[in-house]
Amino acid sequence: MSHSNDSTAAKRIREVLDQDSFVELGTYVTARSTDFNLNGEKTPADGVVTGYGTIEDKLVFIYSQDPDVMGGSVGEMHAKKIARLYEQAMKMGAPVIGLIDCSGFRIQEATDALNAFGSLYRCQALASGVIPQIQAIYGSCGGSLAVSAAMADFTFLETTGGRLFMHVPSAVSGKPEDTDSTSPAFQSAETGVAAFTGTSEEIAEGIRKLIDILPANNSEDLSEGECRDSLNRLVSGIEKLDARARLAEISDDGFVLEPWKEFGPNVATAFIRLNGRTVGVIANAEQEVCFRGLKKAVRFLNFCDAFEIPVLTLEDAAGFTKTMNTELESASEAAKLISAYASATIPKVTIITGAARGLAYNVFGPKTASDLVLAWPSAEVSLMDAGDAVRIMYAEELEKADNRKELFDEKTAEYTALQASAEGAARRGYVDDIIAPELTRKRAVAAFEMLYSKDEDIPAKKHGTV
Repeated sequence: MSHSNDSTAAKRIREVLDQDSFVELGTYVTARSTDFNLNGEKTPADGVVTGYGTIEDKLVFIYSQDPDVMGGSVGEMHAKKIARLYEQAMKMGAPVIGLIDCSGFRIQEATDALNAFGSLYRCQALASGVIPQIQAIYGSCGGSLAVSAAMADFTFLETTGGRLFMHVPSAVSGKPEDTDSTSPAFQSAETGVAAFTGTSEEIAEGIRKLIDILPANNSEDLSEGECRDSLNRLVSGIEKLDARARLAEISDDGFVLEPWKEFGPNVATAFIRLNGRTVGVIANAEQEVCFRGLKKAVRFLNFCDAFEIPVLTLEDAAGFTKTMNTELESASEAAKLISAYASATIPKVTIITGAARGLAYNVFGPKTASDLVLAWPSAEVSLMDAGDAVRIMYAEELEKADNRKELFDEKTAEYTALQASAEGAARRGYVDDIIAPELTRKRAVAAFEMLYSKDEDIPAKKHGTV
């Protein structure tokens, strides 16, 4: 380390990286502007420590804002140091980690700072889908910095000092008095910008876990990994567990890392390991899905596809929450998720564990979008609820029948067997195999092993428009 060794910024870097691995770059950079007597203000490293190091011997580039230098505010050279770090990371194909504690733009530098930050946005945009971007917020992160945090792939928010906001609470109209829009709770559950929250120690551990399971870039092959867990291990009783507990049963040695857990919790998005390889999972945690759950699934699936991480979908969805927000946003978010599944060229396996009904069937990795679809024997694959279908199809007969309940039960059982069961869907080729729940891990491992060499092209285009 340099003379920045004792700064708050440097200490945070040491918490995250392997011991003694950090090499600082841009140590002697200071503010260039002399307007408003800024030449009299000392700005060591211009308020941001930048450099590279390792996490579990993997190369990473890292920057950490120093709240002790002009409040960690962003000036021209401050932003340029981070942008240069991005350029180096892109050349080397290594992740970028940002440790944020910033009071905002350096007002004295005005347009110089504004333009420099624009260049940083561009670096983030070009790096998206090429190298992983991780940010951790320890202090203030407002305005333009909040947008930067939203552009990162995964953002951590420190629970005691971390504050994230587009506008200060006093400027936000219509906000309930008891709601702190800057808090970790709000930013994780309501906006979804914070993928994780925790103490500084938990943040350091979380960043290290992410780096360990993610590829360094979109060209790195994550196919090899050590697995001590049995590939033939049965998961007896898995059908009695909730969706999140099932992930631990399926994964190697129970490993699960779930970003955005509080945002749209009726859908779980998580990383697990199968045969030592990282696999993304999208699982319905409740039968009704909200627009936030859809939005989260879109972002997660796009990330996995960009970095060649296979995706397992555990489907149990009967429909969507019936609220005003559903009407406002669910149709567009469902369209985005359908498009994401269709466009993703990674290996995709779907296991229907419960309901796959109506639109929800087509949203969460159906046969038309997945490489392999399996189902538990009790799964329901249907256009609509069997009882509702019978009431529509046999309305006149039921109205006239003396034994209405017996007729209803008979027709419901008949409809279920023909049009609302896993076996009925399998007979039509919409389900590839029906498996016992206890075989879920074993068959998931086998499916991804089979799909390892998958090579698929989609129509040539710059990008979709949904």
